[in-house]
Amino acid sequence: MDAFFILLFILPFLFSSCTSSTAATIPPIIYLNNSRDPSSWRNDNLIDMNVNSTDGSRVRALLSRNKSLGLGFVCGFYCTGDCISYLFSVIVVGGGNPSVVWSANTDRPVKENASLILTQDGNLVLQDSDGSNVWSTTTAGISVLGINITEFGNLVLFNESESVVWQSFDHPTDTLLAGQRLYEGQKLISSSSATIPNRSLYYATLTMGSGLAAFTQVDKGDPQMYYQLVPEPSSIDQSSRKGHCRLLTRNENGSSSSGSDYTDLLPGGFLVNLGTSQEPFGSNRSNLPLDSAIEYIRLNSDGHLKLYRHESETEAREIVDMVTSDLGVCQHPRLCGELGLCQEGKCGCPKGVKGFQYSNGKCSRTTPFPLSCQSAPDKQQLVEIRNVSYFNVIDSNAAIPNIKDVEGCKQACRQNCSCSAAFFRYDNNVSDGYCYMPSEVLSIREGEIPNYNFTSMSYIKVEMPSEAPDGGRTRLIAIIAGSGSAVLVIFFVLIVIYRTKFCKLSTEEGEDYIHQVPGMPMRFSNEELRVATRDFKERIGGGGFGSVFKGVLPDGTEVAVKRLYKMGHAVREFLAEVETIGSIHHFNLVRLIGFSAEKSCLLVFEYMSNGSLDNWIFYRDQKPCIDWQNRKKIILDIAKGLAYLHEECRQRIIHLDIKPQNILLDENFNAKISDFGLSKLVDRNDSQVLVTLRGTPGYIAPECGQSKITVKVDVYSFGIVLLEIVTGRRNLDGTRSESSKHLLGLLQNKAKEDQLLDIMEDLDDEMVYHREEALRMIRIAAWCLQNDHTRRPLMSTVVKVLEGVMEVDTSINYEFIHAMGSSSVSDGHVSTAQRVSTAQQASVLSNPR
Repeated sequence: MDAFFILLFILPFLFSSCTSSTAATIPPIIYLNNSRDPSSWRNDNLIDMNVNSTDGSRVRALLSRNKSLGLGFVCGFYCTGDCISYLFSVIVVGGGNPSVVWSANTDRPVKENASLILTQDGNLVLQDSDGSNVWSTTTAGISVLGINITEFGNLVLFNESESVVWQSFDHPTDTLLAGQRLYEGQKLISSSSATIPNRSLYYATLTMGSGLAAFTQVDKGDPQMYYQLVPEPSSIDQSSRKGHCRLLTRNENGSSSSGSDYTDLLPGGFLVNLGTSQEPFGSNRSNLPLDSAIEYIRLNSDGHLKLYRHESETEAREIVDMVTSDLGVCQHPRLCGELGLCQEGKCGCPKGVKGFQYSNGKCSRTTPFPLSCQSAPDKQQLVEIRNVSYFNVIDSNAAIPNIKDVEGCKQACRQNCSCSAAFFRYDNNVSDGYCYMPSEVLSIREGEIPNYNFTSMSYIKVEMPSEAPDGGRTRLIAIIAGSGSAVLVIFFVLIVIYRTKFCKLSTEEGEDYIHQVPGMPMRFSNEELRVATRDFKERIGGGGFGSVFKGVLPDGTEVAVKRLYKMGHAVREFLAEVETIGSIHHFNLVRLIGFSAEKSCLLVFEYMSNGSLDNWIFYRDQKPCIDWQNRKKIILDIAKGLAYLHEECRQRIIHLDIKPQNILLDENFNAKISDFGLSKLVDRNDSQVLVTLRGTPGYIAPECGQSKITVKVDVYSFGIVLLEIVTGRRNLDGTRSESSKHLLGLLQNKAKEDQLLDIMEDLDDEMVYHREEALRMIRIAAWCLQNDHTRRPLMSTVVKVLEGVMEVDTSINYEFIHAMGSSSVSDGHVSTAQRVSTAQQASVLSNPR
């Protein structure tokens, strides 16, 4: 009897001991038995772990790998609520509610009594309770010794030599674990949302040469990119990037990679592409050792791409939302519904646009789309919405090829029945723009996108209200009849005034003015140029004031015909170009062959088969398009052209818009300066000239904010272009890190470190051989960029230095006013407000031509 009471006393302690050691009895590895029978586990027979969840989730464990203090990975069956369905998964346990980081059957849960079978021929199969196969590793016929869960959460099948036969890391679902690689071609796919069941709306993948990107699926057309983790150079300033997400790149062992590109999330929250250069995600990071925490990136069902961290005894916490951290909450593609307008996270419908209604936090059309394809074009209109952009303007691959100007973009939308809206943007310092006509238009964002610098325009197509078939005509007849002849007289007077003011007067005054210019080039009729261009068929360029078309004259001469389709600024530009280059000739200036001013302003130039310089010098993540010798030759050509304009003409000519887009290349890569629409003539007796602010942001000299300027403003612009040619970088690139987005700022910092060559985009074998020449070129550029214009050299001096006749000034100041971006100077001082407002004003004055 005494023994019985003793047994009753110690039994609870034995039971408690068994329960507390349950986790320890779950093995991390299971070996296949030696018999011919398969190994099999039913979900109702596995150990039900006590995970202390608050959301009703349960975990039945097959394998378990402890990481630290109870935190670790479990492979088994996961369920929530009443547990009528299960996922075979890898789960993080030990810190708050369990979290699924990989699942074999996300879209096809199994029921109670489902089985996992490791067959004798090496295939791991998931069967539902009715015996139907739900999922397998498809490894039948491969020798498998066992199954293992690693300390990084990788479910592995291995053979006798302990080599991996199959692993869950090769089949990602919606999560990328620390230590796991996402290879090119693989995707993170979000689970289906509660609002749209059985359909995944988002996925993330590694895009070619562009880093990790997230896309949303649409009902019509291709998926649309809404987030891109742009690769950054490994020399990025780590301290300045706290709270942001960046993908850094390198090559294995410092050499080029021969395998596929991949993204690798390393322990500690570092996202890396092919390399060891690392940068943490977010701030306020714990000082815990890496082996005491679990981190992963998850693409949630709502499209947010987030980094999470599990620590022992704590709930999983969000480190950073990668999408909103970089681009703001309005970057979410579905936040505000169809054509919904997002401003600082608040939704609404486009202002001033009829045919939309706002309800339940979303915007939608009140009439179905597409609009009637049979309706006449004049029954539809494009309503311009200012200061807004589409979320996927970060994806230049989505742009429509061959449409580079606003008018072409609008016309394409008008002619496309299914186009519900068109979006157009100009990048900073880029003449050509990008046109987008999404097959399905989601949310629109108002205001600027952080880290992206561009001018954006949006045009929404709406159908104009129609009247009753006869009612409109009857009312019009009644009005005309009732008003009598007075209405007709006023009507015709208005027409005459309009034609006189906006069409005839501008052109005729232009013609009268042109007659006074001596040594004018050939005059063509509009019909001659229409025939030469085959009715303006082949468009080869253009911008804010007009388009350029390829043509062939009757004698076989290939030409470029520039058609200016607006009055006002366009006519003044037309007159400026004719007056400036009509009577000057130099090999490094694009030759004006002729013009026409009958009905519209047309300029005929020599045809430059290799297009503009900007298409050849910016080669980020690629090899240079042109070799070093050609780059040197182009620099010298530009310098000679400017020297001629500044010092050899009867009147000095200040170009005022020197940039790569205005440097054209012929078939032999001879460089010629073009586009004199903003140029200014200066008498040789005068050293300065009065001029309003003009030019392109990033190329404008500091003194351009003042009333008087000299030819040295062109010298400054030449210095920027020289830097861009030598380095392969744009002077202002919003896709780069804060420390390297401004080329002048980077040059300034590298000069302090005496490492000028570090600003080169790619110091390949050719450039290593020419490093001394490249260093000399960079110093010439810096000389041209001096803040004090009197310390900049004349272009004739630059030519002599480039030809080796003279040496570079040794007292160059590398403290640049514009080191942090485009700005203007007023009374010698620069303010942040000026940097913004001036750049915007200049971009209007210098819309790409």
